[in-house]
Amino acid sequence: MNGASREALAAARERLDALTDSTSVDAARLADELAAVTALLDREVSLRRVLTDPAQPGEAKAQLAGRLLGGQVGGETVDLVSGMVRSRWSRSRDLVDAVEQLADVADLVAAERDGTLSDAEDELFRFSRILAAAPELRSALSGKVADDSLKAAKTELLHRLLGGRAQPVTERLVTRLVRQPRGRSLEGGLEALSRLAAERRDRSVAVVTSAVPLNDGQKQRLGAALTRLYGREVHLNLDVDPQVLGGIRVRIGDEVIDGTVEERLEQATRRMAG
Repeated sequence: MNGASREALAAARERLDALTDSTSVDAARLADELAAVTALLDREVSLRRVLTDPAQPGEAKAQLAGRLLGGQVGGETVDLVSGMVRSRWSRSRDLVDAVEQLADVADLVAAERDGTLSDAEDELFRFSRILAAAPELRSALSGKVADDSLKAAKTELLHRLLGGRAQPVTERLVTRLVRQPRGRSLEGGLEALSRLAAERRDRSVAVVTSAVPLNDGQKQRLGAALTRLYGREVHLNLDVDPQVLGGIRVRIGDEVIDGTVEERLEQATRRMAG
């Protein structure tokens, strides 16, 4: 998002944080309701265009949202969505993306409350690695899901994979991603969820790829070095790939720190060719 949409999302996140600071708010229920609103807005293109029309007064759009959602979802969800449609959005689709992100954050708040946020963060990463190594499974779970029977089949497959093996919040987040991909790749969606989980813990996520598993001492030293470098706690998601030919590759967001033999060989080859 950029411009007006980024500002609108930031304001919505602040309202969500203020709301979920109260332990009386059922964060998991809030997540489910926001996910339902996401599905509605994604399906009803004309509705989301009306709700993001800059020519319409913000209060009129908020009242429309209240009439549509009142009685269908809780008051907290109505208030959140009403506040969002009062804001200005660069694109109508940005509103849908923002409501979806709030749903994911609300689920992560629920995990934080019951002490499972760290587990969920690790499970999201491990599941992404499983998919990377299993193209048939990735294919079975990917793609547009329009048919209800296909949605049910994918949900059942995920339950067999994750049920009892992962935290309930992890299963909810991944199931929602699979049932409502909204044009995203499964890998991209899982990476976005991991970033949100890390942000919830006020730290960055470093994807560390090495030729062999790092021992505890190496992990501690690397984590400490990255924390000093970035000025905040950095969580390590570890991956092993023999093709890196020794050393490590660290990716934090769009930034890559590459210390592998493979990269040094490629650099030498480029210098020789130049």
